[in-house]
Amino acid sequence: MTALRKTMIDHMLLKGYSARTQESYLNAVSLLARHYHLAPDKLSQADIQNWLLYLVKDRQLSPATCRLYLNAVRFFYLQVLHWSACQLELVTPKRKQRIPDLLSPSDVRLIIENAAHPKYKMMFTLCYACGLRVSELVALEVQHIHGEQHYLQVVQGKGFKDRNIPLTSSLLHLLRDYWRTFRPPFFLFMGSKLNAPISITSVQKYFTKTKNCAAITKVGGIHSLRHAFASHQLAAGMPLHQLKEQLGHQDIKSTERYLHWSPDSEAGDFDLLAYLLEGQTDE
Repeated sequence: MTALRKTMIDHMLLKGYSARTQESYLNAVSLLARHYHLAPDKLSQADIQNWLLYLVKDRQLSPATCRLYLNAVRFFYLQVLHWSACQLELVTPKRKQRIPDLLSPSDVRLIIENAAHPKYKMMFTLCYACGLRVSELVALEVQHIHGEQHYLQVVQGKGFKDRNIPLTSSLLHLLRDYWRTFRPPFFLFMGSKLNAPISITSVQKYFTKTKNCAAITKVGGIHSLRHAFASHQLAAGMPLHQLKEQLGHQDIKSTERYLHWSPDSEAGDFDLLAYLLEGQTDE
């Protein structure tokens, strides 16, 4: 490990950046250095600006990825190399905004029923029933399930926020059956590596495979389960501020984006979780 890389890691640790952010920032600076075949401390501000243009014009990376790389190099040159200024511009072409396809409750049920492996069946059920991000799902530990109090604890979710999510008796019953079957020692959903959780990539790939098996052609990865949860709960009458807390949003504007789906959707005003879990607790 080079001295610059170690220093950058130390600075990110002091800032409290997540492991995922650290990895992304390190990767961005590494890409910049490889592009010029020079150490990053040998580059000028003009070099960096031209690299950003290359990302937009030649590689045609998404605006979100380009902004991530911009933030990464700014952090490196301002915090690690202590440049007095780092004036960089990033202009990305606007892309058409597309509303993602909404899974209906029956779509969700089909996906869960077509999950051949019981571990993934439990993961998809929990992801939808609690509105979890996939990163929060794979990070769940056994101790985060509080059976007597009927809630699930999300520890240090996005934005380093903790939150508690209620668990219905039916869902808790499924979780207990799952634990008795697999006896996970630490993480609720263990991966192939010793004492490590299942990877996000593995879950995403299995979700896509299962959705295809269910003959569902709507666009969207596993995050569509979280979208479905939010939209269905609003349609069923959950107050916006309550949904905000359940999803772990910092700003209610993030929650309001789910209002574009009509309350007249298939969800109606019935008990969503009861519909989803119907018949599963006796398996």
